[in-house]
Amino acid sequence: MAPLLVAVIGGYLLGSVPVAVLVGRAHGLDPRETGDRNPGFWNVMEQLGWKAAVPVFAGDMLKGTAAGLVGLAAGGGSTGALGTVTGTSVLPVYAAVAAAMAGHAWPVFAGLRGGRSILAFAGGFAVICPPAFALGLALLAGTSLALRSFAWGTRVAVFSLPVLQLLFAPAAHVAGTGALMCLIGLRFGQAAVAGRRA
Repeated sequence: MAPLLVAVIGGYLLGSVPVAVLVGRAHGLDPRETGDRNPGFWNVMEQLGWKAAVPVFAGDMLKGTAAGLVGLAAGGGSTGALGTVTGTSVLPVYAAVAAAMAGHAWPVFAGLRGGRSILAFAGGFAVICPPAFALGLALLAGTSLALRSFAWGTRVAVFSLPVLQLLFAPAAHVAGTGALMCLIGLRFGQAAVAGRRA
């Protein structure tokens, strides 16, 4: 029980760091009040440009990665030959990444007004299954170059991750990854409902 508590609390607090809000404030705007009102990389990029948005991209990814590493340490650091999480570390790592995504979506340090958790998920997945994450990065680069669209490259890469994970991990782990992705879907659904109400 203690490893799970450490993973969840640590993951949530890391996820709650409002990187986009902090970067936005440094440039004189609150991303929760401009553009699509999503405090994340894409909205900051559209409002302030690529250069200003890079710290948001890196910071939101690192939140998920740091949370995954907290879960890995709490669970005893069990990994396979290629670094894929195994054994007693599986549950704490997934719990920590889920908590970081929840922290990003409903951050205690930013009035529970957060983003959609895509980069927090991606950063956490780098700990869950490093080889699949590396292949996803290759897909991101290749698709972005081929279609000349970073947005499409991101979509292809993120949705490919569970399929790529099947090459390195059991189906039960892939189901856990699918559950994490459902949280992203929930956030998009909430944004759509809020947009209709507005």
